[in-house]
Amino acid sequence: MKYRFMDIAACPMCKHFPLELYVIEEKHYPERAEEIEKFLNRFKPPLCEIYCYRLQTPIGRRIEEVKDDAPCAKCLETEVATGVLYCPSCGRWYPIIDEIPRMLPDDLRKKEEDLAFLRKYSSRLPEKIVLHGKPWNLGKS
Repeated sequence: MKYRFMDIAACPMCKHFPLELYVIEEKHYPERAEEIEKFLNRFKPPLCEIYCYRLQTPIGRRIEEVKDDAPCAKCLETEVATGVLYCPSCGRWYPIIDEIPRMLPDDLRKKEEDLAFLRKYSSRLPEKIVLHGKPWNLGKS
């Protein structure tokens, strides 16, 4: 998932924006450097309009704070391979697996797959997701 996605990502259930991002693993693509340089010559940074999530998680920093210091080249060279998007409004979490955010409504999610994901990464995620997240979590009910 590209970090720039966070500039438009909203909770599919309650429509809250912005979401929080918890990165477990990134993948870097240095081979994109030449293409990125050409792109940045055409579209001057910052590329994101509201937040720069590359600089700080879970909420990022407002673009007004970073201005010319936005790390757009590094951002475009990096993907979030594994992580979680979290809605602070309704408490739902959405896994990022193989660079793809899985932002499905509750009735389309697979409980056992989600619980397996939480078990695998529980030590790398905050308690509010692992023990209290919706639609399911590892807390005792």
